[in-house]
Amino acid sequence: MASDRTIFRPGLTIRELSPPLRLRDFGLIAFDMDSTLINIECVDEIAAAAGRKDEVAAITEAAMRGEITDYKDSLRRRVALLRGVPVSALQEVLEHRLQLNPGAQRLVQTCREQGLRTLLVSGGFTYFTDAVCAMLGIEASRSNVLEVVDGQLTGRMVDQSWGDICDGHEKQRMLLQTCERWGLQAHQAIAVGDGANDLPMMAVAGLSVAYHAKPKVREQAQVAIEAGGLDRLLELFER
Repeated sequence: MASDRTIFRPGLTIRELSPPLRLRDFGLIAFDMDSTLINIECVDEIAAAAGRKDEVAAITEAAMRGEITDYKDSLRRRVALLRGVPVSALQEVLEHRLQLNPGAQRLVQTCREQGLRTLLVSGGFTYFTDAVCAMLGIEASRSNVLEVVDGQLTGRMVDQSWGDICDGHEKQRMLLQTCERWGLQAHQAIAVGDGANDLPMMAVAGLSVAYHAKPKVREQAQVAIEAGGLDRLLELFER
């Protein structure tokens, strides 16, 4: 049941907050990528090149709903199905299927103009996160690296010096570490996501935002955007 402090607007639910807020009171905004900043799940689109999109997408959907609790295992299973896909298929996805979600550019630009630092944390892959960061001017990112041999995916990911797969716990760790690096407290962070693996970072942030999210995420977020673009978040803040 909604609390007395729940505000409903068309396509926008706000819990335990009293808008307008001040954007300048925050110092960091952290985004998930797939289905949050962009319109696709990249692993599903890569799988299409191998004729395995339905199989991979079913695992992705179950993981995002929180039905598969071991995110690392679910990602390894999906990536294993990509074995033999040429790197050119990733470029095809980047050039022809990946688009920024509505309002992404405006939201990131406005946050940067107000002095917020920007972070992208994704269970997806550096091939795409690097491109999205460049498109939006996002300062820092953490994601996963696909292993490539002879121009083809091996079906494995590369362990990085700072850890292995970027899952929900790693997203939380990265948000907290980034706050510390830039002299911020966690309550000065905004976390935006759509899937179950975004809940850990949303739990420690001062403001949690669900964007066209799975039910479990909508229910736990302070702000749920269910219609319109990402820039609807700006409705909470004084102009």
